[in-house]
Amino acid sequence: MPLNLPTIAPQPFVLAPPVPGLAFDRLPLQGITLLAVEDSRFASEALRLLSQRSGARLRRAETLEHAQAHLRVYRPDAVLVDLGLPDGRGEDLIGAMASERERPALLAMSGDPMGEALALAAGADGFLEKPIAGLAAFQRAILALLPDRCSVPLQEGEVTVDRAALHDDLQRAAIAMGAGPDAKERRYLAGFLSGLAQQTKDADLSAASHALHRSAEGVLGLVRMLDDRLAQSAPFRRHDG
Repeated sequence: MPLNLPTIAPQPFVLAPPVPGLAFDRLPLQGITLLAVEDSRFASEALRLLSQRSGARLRRAETLEHAQAHLRVYRPDAVLVDLGLPDGRGEDLIGAMASERERPALLAMSGDPMGEALALAAGADGFLEKPIAGLAAFQRAILALLPDRCSVPLQEGEVTVDRAALHDDLQRAAIAMGAGPDAKERRYLAGFLSGLAQQTKDADLSAASHALHRSAEGVLGLVRMLDDRLAQSAPFRRHDG
């Protein structure tokens, strides 16, 4: 049964604007369409910025169900699949797509390097470790799967993610924790928060997420930590209207 997390509607394709000092038709991923199957808003925002800077068009699905619905209608050039998702494992989607006669390139993503072997065994064409090292690393990973699509040099640089995205992820995790997750849901949340901790270099959150499924004290400790992190990130919240 899928974890009852608050959902965010899948995002439409986003066209990259011109990058200052670089012609629009000479971006390394120009014309390439990507689907990111990623539950973290923070990680998704990084992918959006990396895609935008590279010239790619990106669409996001945050669950396996959303991804399958998208793929029934659209066919991107490559699908980037996070391995830990609210309603199952990314390897399942990779395995199902790998068996298709005509399919997009499949790139697995995870903050756990141990996931690489499982993803490749499921049929992934490549593996991208999170957090992504930078713009060139992102472009190189995509183009390794689509070697005929680039004739310009890769770009160096990094992207800075809006801290409001971090607040969104922390808030979703706090709501899920407050609902009393079962053992399976706690394992998912531990992976979700561990990945978030890696991307934000938060050693305390990393330690707390690893202790989540071990004891009731670990659960309470993580709930308190999420409350503290939300209070700290409150100034970064989005304000609509």
